[in-house]
Amino acid sequence: MTFSSIKTAIIGYGFSAKTFHIPFINTLPEFEFTAVSTRNREAVNRDWPNVQHYESAQDLLNHSDAELVIITAPNDVHFELAKQALENGKHVIIEKPFVTNIADSEALIALAAEKDRILSVYHNRRWDGDFLTIKKMIEDKRCGELKHYESHFDRFRPEVRQRWREQATNGGGLLFDLGSHLIDQALILFGVPDAITAQCEIMREGSTNVDYFNIVLHYPNHLATLHGDLFSAGPNKRFTLKGTQGSYEKYGLDPQEACLIAGVLPNKPQWANETSEQYGRFYDADGVETITTESGCYQKYFQELALAINTNTAPPVTATDALWNIKLIALAMESSRQGKTLTIDKW
Repeated sequence: MTFSSIKTAIIGYGFSAKTFHIPFINTLPEFEFTAVSTRNREAVNRDWPNVQHYESAQDLLNHSDAELVIITAPNDVHFELAKQALENGKHVIIEKPFVTNIADSEALIALAAEKDRILSVYHNRRWDGDFLTIKKMIEDKRCGELKHYESHFDRFRPEVRQRWREQATNGGGLLFDLGSHLIDQALILFGVPDAITAQCEIMREGSTNVDYFNIVLHYPNHLATLHGDLFSAGPNKRFTLKGTQGSYEKYGLDPQEACLIAGVLPNKPQWANETSEQYGRFYDADGVETITTESGCYQKYFQELALAINTNTAPPVTATDALWNIKLIALAMESSRQGKTLTIDKW
């Protein structure tokens, strides 16, 4: 069955829009890039002269004929913009994190159901090559019975920068930013944990929000540790798996983001494969083995989303998935505040 291209608009024209969204909606035949809202009219006219420009998100939502709206604005306005988009009959992608609190998450989920519109959150790192690799290794029980899973997003940024992600007190900080990716990946692998123990700290001078977190998710037979800090100047560990038959270690970041920044178009299946030097290693009693990293594929999120819109089926990342992400962020903050492990009510 053949479907028409989905008319797609983007709210915001910053790093996220230009790096993680436009390259895909501009190269995939399932989409047509039709409109953008930003105060930077000159940049849009230069880069996309055939795309309709709107000075404000409200103008775009009220007047654009876009069927799908991608929201890349700051986290603290996600709720209001998504609400307006849904009320105007648009399908919606929200750049992660979903919103900044549980009540707003639940309200948007209810509104999307009422309007019969797709509501999805862009947790693109489900399609990182290294994550796809460890997912396969866990499914294949390569390490035997898993005992400890560890996932990091660390940086070396000891000084606070003048960016909304670092300055905002509502939805800003490392936990909402990179932590939401780590939480989403753990939920995909293992589901909702039984309990959570967390340290969420403000460590940098002049910081106004969390810039260090260490979260332990408790599962019946293993632990999952999620860690992020801004004081890691050396090679950054990404994943560690430890089990009864061996362990796996992976350093470095999935190359898709770097390729997109460099202008590589995601127009072929292996457009951002790792080199052999970047591969992780598996260790057991017999020695060490290099494990080829799976091909990363952010394009699959968009392809599956288009299918969901055209067939009225579930999107690749559901809003309910994203709600659990926000719940775990809130529980991590509360665990840190109380200084104790919290049991999680899964119902």
